Amino acid sequence: MNFENVVIVVTGASGGIGYTLCSILTKYGATVIGVYNKNKIKNNDFETYKCNITKEKEVEKLINYIKSKYQKIDVLVNCAALSIDDDIYNKNAKDFLDVLNVNLVGPFLMTKYASVIMDNGVIINVSSTDGQDTYSPISMDYCASKAGLDNLTKNMAKRFPKLKICALAPVWVNTEAVLEMDPRYLEEEMEKHHQKELLRKEDVALKIIEMVINNDDYITGDIVRMENNYE
Repeated sequence: MNFENVVIVVTGASGGIGYTLCSILTKYGATVIGVYNKNKIKNNDFETYKCNITKEKEVEKLINYIKSKYQKIDVLVNCAALSIDDDIYNKNAKDFLDVLNVNLVGPFLMTKYASVIMDNGVIINVSSTDGQDTYSPISMDYCASKAGLDNLTKNMAKRFPKLKICALAPVWVNTEAVLEMDPRYLEEEMEKHHQKELLRKEDVALKIIEMVINNDDYITGDIVRMENNYE
């Protein structure tokens, strides 16, 4: 597997799936730009860039920087995500909008501006089965944002026919945020969805890479479920 001269941008690169993906891609020789917002990335193996993907001017500045330095983007992975799990009566409009902005507006802006310097490239949106059928009342804003991201994926695929734009929707993954959850709640959720164990971040990252390499195997607009630990 060789990604030499392939420029890959990954949002949400400070932890979880995003950081793991950047680390693996670097080992394969890719030119990686890991985008983060609040938590600075402590890694010298790939380039990092601070950007609030919900701010249009910041996204535009990021893409202009990449254009001036690398002239192109071959792959964009929209991996940044936010979840504020709580009962509806403890949520307010700002909480709800913060989740929608990161999970839905961010990918919209990144795709809008990155597409200008992409030629026959690939965009992978990291979604979730929560956007399809594994809903949770305490994360209704997150579920709604992922449903919206699936829809956005299909619409962007129609808008940019020269690009391969797909989404990957995994079940529960062993990210830092998930591991910090109330173990009883997590166990109940996994049992409810017949999930025997958490997906590994590494396996999700490798699935994203497989979707990039074998992009001809996928139809643009596809929403690919990843639930290989289900019965």
